[in-house]
Amino acid sequence: MRRGAALLSLAALASGCAVGPDYVRPASQPAETGTFVEPTDTRLVSSQPAPDAWWKLFEDPVLDGLVARALARNTDIRVAAANLLKARAIVGEARNRLLPQTDLSAQYTRQRAQVQTGGPPGQGQAVEFDYFSVGFDASYEVDLFGGVSRSIEAARADSDAARSALDAARIAVAAETARTYAQACSFAEQAGVARETLSLQRRTLDFTQKLFDAGRGTQRDVARATVLAEQVSAQVPQLEAERRASLYALATLTGDPPALVDAAAAKCARPPRINTVIPVGDGAALLKRRPDVARAERTLAADTARIGVATAELFPSIRLLGSVGLGSNRLSDLTDSSSTSFSIGPLISWTFPNIGAARARIKQARAQTQASLGAFDGTVLAALQETEQALARYAGAVDRQAALARAEAASNKAAFLTRARFQEGADSFLDLLDAERSLADARSALAQANGNVAEAQVSLFKALGGGW
Repeated sequence: MRRGAALLSLAALASGCAVGPDYVRPASQPAETGTFVEPTDTRLVSSQPAPDAWWKLFEDPVLDGLVARALARNTDIRVAAANLLKARAIVGEARNRLLPQTDLSAQYTRQRAQVQTGGPPGQGQAVEFDYFSVGFDASYEVDLFGGVSRSIEAARADSDAARSALDAARIAVAAETARTYAQACSFAEQAGVARETLSLQRRTLDFTQKLFDAGRGTQRDVARATVLAEQVSAQVPQLEAERRASLYALATLTGDPPALVDAAAAKCARPPRINTVIPVGDGAALLKRRPDVARAERTLAADTARIGVATAELFPSIRLLGSVGLGSNRLSDLTDSSSTSFSIGPLISWTFPNIGAARARIKQARAQTQASLGAFDGTVLAALQETEQALARYAGAVDRQAALARAEAASNKAAFLTRARFQEGADSFLDLLDAERSLADARSALAQANGNVAEAQVSLFKALGGGW
């Protein structure tokens, strides 16, 4: 027993050596950690750190409640959370390999055997007897070359990657909830604009009909006014249908069936919008915050550790084995010293000299690590690209919304003047139809632009990696 304990201590000391490369996080390029290129207008964003609960910048209590429910109940987040629990359990399984593996057994058998009684060979007496046995087996894998420690390292990195996947799911759900809410509100605003325009067109149609009845107009003028009114009327049911469809999607995002549409969200008539400068930070903060970058980096770390796991297979595997057993024909005799048996000693196994399969697995692990490194670099570039694109689109959406607001104001003024001149007989009916058609288009475009600004802001925060 002392020899076995000495051998175990020696193996434990030797297990500090781990084959395979030690992981080093890839360094970021200076250009990746600097300030963003977009937007050129500094009145839109600042270099202050991006907030975590970014949706609160909209100052919309309805949106705050929707996002909170989605983060607590969304099915995608529940799946990602379960995957994280599974990954952590795998870490526990890997760490358990550092401990001795034990097996306790107990057995009873009724046996029948031929006993030679001294007569001719092959002839004897059949004897039946009972046999009771109790055994305890233990084995310990000596991590002489670090295969076990590398497997634990890989499992921990996989667990970190699963945690980053959960963070990514939270970001995606928060952004999709805010975007869908903004869409529902935008369709509601567009439907409201269409109804207002329809009301105006119907007043024009009534006035045109009265002129025709009084002999001051033509049937063609009445038909043109009818066409314009019906074209606007056709937009209302489509916009209402899209609004309801967004509300159904919003219910699903918050973990409810589509029938349970949020009543407060259904009353929204205008998309939310942030009217202050948006803090976006810089490239270094972005790469630190983005969970997809963290996930790719942790996957690279796990695959690097697996090179060590594969390399350890080139060397001998040493296990310390020990067993203690009790066996007797009678249950009462199991405690006698004569029923005790034991064994202890090392078991060395090695695939040498045929180690071709082990070398092939090392090549596979190295190739996978190179692929993970490429995926990490690609993820970093994609994060920077997505952020720059979101910043550019946000700036463009704001500029477009401002221009359309000016166009809508000018169209409204032109339609008012044209309507007054038409009633006085100074302008033709064609001039009136053209002015009102331009006003309807300007109002519809502005309502869409308001929704686009809100969606651009949501996309920007998603690209920045906020929300977890």
